[in-house]
Amino acid sequence: MKQTVFTTIACLAFCLIVKAQSHVDFGLKGGLNLTFFNVEVGGFGAKTQTETGYYGGVFTDFEVDDFLSIQPELLYIGLNDFKFLNAPLYVKYQVAEKIDLMVGPSLNYFFDFFSNKFKIRADICAAYNITSSFDVHTKYTLGFEEIAPNGLFIGVGLKL
Repeated sequence: MKQTVFTTIACLAFCLIVKAQSHVDFGLKGGLNLTFFNVEVGGFGAKTQTETGYYGGVFTDFEVDDFLSIQPELLYIGLNDFKFLNAPLYVKYQVAEKIDLMVGPSLNYFFDFFSNKFKIRADICAAYNITSSFDVHTKYTLGFEEIAPNGLFIGVGLKL
């Protein structure tokens, strides 16, 4: 327990030091998640089944220049009994004054169902910045394996 508290305090202190040294933003995001599974239906082929859930997590935005930044995220995703962590690493580009486009891989850890708990997916995301600290975004994730589901995320982000 002491080690967990110490690690948490050390991480927060590190984040504050990094924020003071360069232009780095931290924030929260969350919203609605639609996940699409391919389900085999007897001998009739695959049928797409959609599950609705939620997601929430944290992000950090490291500015490279005025239009380009790197944005890692850590999200918890819940779909009924299906829970997993999603850790995308985005290259974020400002395509217009209030519109950002993000692309990159995401590493996923599935808590249930799969013997191989880690999956890699590809993400593409678009965000509209309502203010300098509040955005609405949509993201599509593409699973590379049959059992790594595709997903559509619609949500909001808040820079702290």
